[in-house]
Amino acid sequence: MSKSDTGGTSAQEDPEDELELLGWFHNGLSRHATEALLLSNGKDGSYLLRKSHEGPNCYALSVRAKDSVKHFQVTRSGTTYTFGFNEFRSIKEFVSHFANEPLLGSETGTLILLKCPYPREVEEPSIYESVHVHTVMHSGRTENDLVANAASLGTKEGYLIKQGAIIKNWKTRWFTLNRNELKYFKDKMCAEPIRTLDLMECTGIQFDYSQEKVNCF
Repeated sequence: MSKSDTGGTSAQEDPEDELELLGWFHNGLSRHATEALLLSNGKDGSYLLRKSHEGPNCYALSVRAKDSVKHFQVTRSGTTYTFGFNEFRSIKEFVSHFANEPLLGSETGTLILLKCPYPREVEEPSIYESVHVHTVMHSGRTENDLVANAASLGTKEGYLIKQGAIIKNWKTRWFTLNRNELKYFKDKMCAEPIRTLDLMECTGIQFDYSQEKVNCF
């Protein structure tokens, strides 16, 4: 009698392998790359599941909502998945939830409709530009000067008209919004902000109808 016939137990199926069978699970995709992917090639309502840096059993459901990407936490314990207030006993039950109940409500009150999962494998056109000229101009820079730098995909910037805190006159200032930090500068060319506001400390926002200005808050 062989060992397998003596009642030996087989290894449990790895949940990670189970997720790999899901066509819209992007295992190695970072938050930054996810936002770039969905904003450039997805459409409103496109969503995908990916690994999260929060821990080994943490995942994120990333959804494009118009011109931004929202991220929702998913946790796994064995074969059970927790999403919001709901628990799903299998990956099949978890996936069926998105097909039958595709409407999400974020903590800000925004309703997001899950329309279509974004596939892990997308056909890439085999079209590339040809290099006809490679200039011999010398810039004087070395490889040490090539520092990769890019603004966060969540960054917004532009001019706003702000009323002074002491002298109540209105001045045009350059504003930048990066995640929870709102900064304003004297103008676009200034490197140092006049002030940085932490929006995590903001408890509410409302229109100011006492001023004769449009979209005043």
